[in-house]
Amino acid sequence: MVSRQILLISGPSGSGKSSLLSKLFAEFKDKLYFSISSTTRAARQGEKDGVNYHFISQEQFQADINAGLFLEWANVHGNLYGTSLRPVTHALNEGKVVVFDIDVQGYFLAKKQYPKEITAVFISTKNSSILASRLENRGSESNESIKTRLENAKNEMKYIKDYDHIIVNDDLEAAYESLRAIFISMHSKCANFEIEEFCQNWNN
Repeated sequence: MVSRQILLISGPSGSGKSSLLSKLFAEFKDKLYFSISSTTRAARQGEKDGVNYHFISQEQFQADINAGLFLEWANVHGNLYGTSLRPVTHALNEGKVVVFDIDVQGYFLAKKQYPKEITAVFISTKNSSILASRLENRGSESNESIKTRLENAKNEMKYIKDYDHIIVNDDLEAAYESLRAIFISMHSKCANFEIEEFCQNWNN
């Protein structure tokens, strides 16, 4: 009776999206499917098909592009990367909640593809200074990279109003409880029910 559901997460690099999703999957992994990108490049040592990427042939990738089976795709240094709708559709048909960790541009593409299914959550830090500090503490980002990521974050923040929820991740446990509550509430969201079918069954 409950229709297909997608939990879409966006937010700047350093906002804590991965940590929050790790906790959600640890608690609800049997109910969730994480959308994994597809690519035509060969798997690297240690990578597994269906875990790191869906590794497919150039011919299959191009055929799926022609059939409109990619949410988005790009050619990166001669290899094709993209979000295939095949595994997403399969997971939705199995009754899984599909999770997208995707940027703002990807969100608007996904919203066009799945206008009713998506519950969109934007993850943010309390302010830009905290975000900058987190990026610096990683120890893996150059000053130029941090500057670029902060500029990207400022642009992303302009679109918060287009999301259903915002979570300010200044305390991981509190932020997770908010995400957990949103996930649980999705199961009673009217947009995610076949309301006409429900009402017909109720009247009978």
